[in-house]
Amino acid sequence: MLKVREIDHLVLRVRNPDAMIRFYGTVLGCPVHRIDEKNRLVQLRAGRGLIDLLLPEGGIDAAGAEAAGTPGRNMDHFCLRIDPWDADAICAHLRAHGLDPGPVAQRFGAEGRGPSIYITDPEGNTVELKGPPEPADGQA
Repeated sequence: MLKVREIDHLVLRVRNPDAMIRFYGTVLGCPVHRIDEKNRLVQLRAGRGLIDLLLPEGGIDAAGAEAAGTPGRNMDHFCLRIDPWDADAICAHLRAHGLDPGPVAQRFGAEGRGPSIYITDPEGNTVELKGPPEPADGQA
């Protein structure tokens, strides 16, 4: 049986690469890791994982590719684990970048139940920012 340790990468088909690179690079702190001109792909480092931005008319799976936003090719959301977690500072940072973060709520994630915030990127993808899990019952 396979054991999944963490999300390795995700791929977003994008319409406005500059806005998306600015959002993920500047607002969320995911710097450009590699640019693949042949496949029209920008890879951003998200901790140990990657967020791949497939630019318009990208070469990866081009035969089956559909334009960004086409029904059936969308995802509900993806989650980025944030460390250290300071909800007030995170919300202030997001607001400084013109975003309206959703409320901080306790939600379940890969490490257990803990705080998270939903935001939306420039192309309408929902991004969950996740804090540390709550201590298990009886542990401080």
